[in-house]
Amino acid sequence: MDRRGFLKFAAGGTVGLVASPIIWNTLYDAVYWTQNWGWIPRLKKGASEYLPTVSKLCPSGTGFLVRTVAGTPVRTIGDKNNPVTHGAMTALAAAEAELRVSPARLKTPLRRSADGAYVAITWSEAEALLKEKIAAAGSSVAAVSGDPTSSINEVISSILNQCGSSDFYFMPDEEQPAAVAWEAMGGQGRLGYDVENSDCILAVGAPVLESWGVVAANRSSFNRSHPVAGEATQKLIYAGAVQNNTAAGADLWLPVKPGTEMTLLLGVANLLIKAGKAGFAAGLKNFAAFVAAYTPEKVSGITGVPVARLEEAAKALAAAKKPLVIAGSALGSGGFAGPVMAAIAVNMLLGSVNREGGLVDLPFPVSVVAHATEYRETIRKRFVDYTQSVASGKTKAPAFMLVYAANPLYSLPADSGMKETLEKSGFSVAVASFMSETCAACNLVLPAALGMEAFDDVQTPYGSGRVTYALARPVAKPFAEARSAGELIIALAQELKFDTGVKDMPDLLYKHAYALGAPFRAMMEEGSVHTAAVSLPASPLFYNWEAIRAAASAKAVEGDLQVAPVVVLGMGTAQTAIPPFATKVVTDYQLKGKYSVAQMNGATAAKLKVQAGDLIRIIAGNNVEITAVAAVFEGILPDTVSLVAGLGHTAFDEFSRGKGANVLALTSVSREPGTGLPVWGLAGVKAVKA
Repeated sequence: MDRRGFLKFAAGGTVGLVASPIIWNTLYDAVYWTQNWGWIPRLKKGASEYLPTVSKLCPSGTGFLVRTVAGTPVRTIGDKNNPVTHGAMTALAAAEAELRVSPARLKTPLRRSADGAYVAITWSEAEALLKEKIAAAGSSVAAVSGDPTSSINEVISSILNQCGSSDFYFMPDEEQPAAVAWEAMGGQGRLGYDVENSDCILAVGAPVLESWGVVAANRSSFNRSHPVAGEATQKLIYAGAVQNNTAAGADLWLPVKPGTEMTLLLGVANLLIKAGKAGFAAGLKNFAAFVAAYTPEKVSGITGVPVARLEEAAKALAAAKKPLVIAGSALGSGGFAGPVMAAIAVNMLLGSVNREGGLVDLPFPVSVVAHATEYRETIRKRFVDYTQSVASGKTKAPAFMLVYAANPLYSLPADSGMKETLEKSGFSVAVASFMSETCAACNLVLPAALGMEAFDDVQTPYGSGRVTYALARPVAKPFAEARSAGELIIALAQELKFDTGVKDMPDLLYKHAYALGAPFRAMMEEGSVHTAAVSLPASPLFYNWEAIRAAASAKAVEGDLQVAPVVVLGMGTAQTAIPPFATKVVTDYQLKGKYSVAQMNGATAAKLKVQAGDLIRIIAGNNVEITAVAAVFEGILPDTVSLVAGLGHTAFDEFSRGKGANVLALTSVSREPGTGLPVWGLAGVKAVKA
């Protein structure tokens, strides 16, 4: 066939194919097949509703509206009628509808078989096994909760107390070192922060616009006080090692070296006293004498903050009518009590305690469950002390271990003793919504419904300036065979013949609403949120200069470089990992391929003889080593590397497994001088080109 004949044949063949119905039927089948994978959520036709509820995945209990179509959640949006968040959202709450159908959702109860593999079992089998194991354990039972805002904790602690065990704990978070600090300074209630009504905020180590406190409420307050076309009514000063989103949005950024936050606060206290700010309380004279050594020049040399910026921050606080000073930790756990004590002392100097826009002495949540441990007692208990004691053999391992809404194998340092505690436990149970690292190490895994699938509540998250109470209401059916964790645990107590005084979750929530004077019916029917500005008798605060001095003696961590972690809620939490919805917003400055990105400034890169894009080995003092991609960013202090938290998972789904490194792997547990608090918020490392 010559060329002309070939073209004629080809043209005729093409016309024949176009005219024939076979090719179109084939293509239709292909399109139909590729668009009908079983795991693709199907949007049903039906009524569209916007139902108010609160997130149980976002640590601050963000309020939002869930749009449902024929009863299926399709998206979440901000709730402008929510009196706490005023329509603001966090990235994690925004992804909750997608997380509901995440590939990492647990679908059915799982039991570990003799060969180590998980086998699906029925709920009847799971409940019988749960009852059998906890009954056989006697008083050798322990539990840890990763959701301190839920009333479910009271039922768990009631069960343990009636078993004869006091080993119920909260996962370490921001509130625990704050509670130690507040008590050391004479505080008798619960430490609160009136962010909304303050006109000048100094946040030291507390990324208030990203992950600290009631984030959505903080952002809402910031947006309302910083109108686009008007003058700001609130000044935000942020002190941190990295120019993160909070630093970028702040009116003034104080670039402070990791681990020197307490020195910075003592320097601010010195300047305020010199300016005549000296709110009287016992111990003032000794405290003033102690901080006199923290001159601007000395503080600048230690912290890296220029003297002019330090003085500008102190002047802004002194001139404000309603100043507020907050201290926190970048990781949100493992923080020191010392900086919080220093922040409380600065607020005392400014007269910003128990007044509008300042520190607030809030009441602790009141227990309504019979035999439950009070919140104020649980928050004082140190879970890492317990796990390290079990790991070392000083404390007998529990015969039964319950992990509720927590992922301690990921979110605690390797030397915390958690791994050994689970291994030594006779029988371990995880109640969770997603297949986490901790779930993968337990004997029994029970799928829990999410907040939009079950009744739950959010009681005054840490960082609030007033008492708040919100209900999580089921606006959709539970995913697969997931069940309400609260109903499961209440039913367990009833099966064990324990007295809790509650019959189901609505009954438990009603009792809490009644105790607070909250409108339970309106909250259930309309999704309204109860708020109350509760005034307690002023605590007899004093300048505990001796405790502050002891905490200030903490030694700097060893290493050529300091790690400055950045928490981004869009990357998920230890309980959720990266939401599928958020994978497109993970930048090349956070994750590059399978490697975490280590950001550093040009001077640090030159010292390490690396360029942007080079692989580097980061070696911690605990002999842990990770590989990361170097990136140059001048918004970081010298001799500091910044790594995003939330990466390095070995569980969950394809979006999270094997992506980057867990920054917590670089940390080790130590003890804070004076308080004895287990801390791991700092990491000194060395880095070399790979």
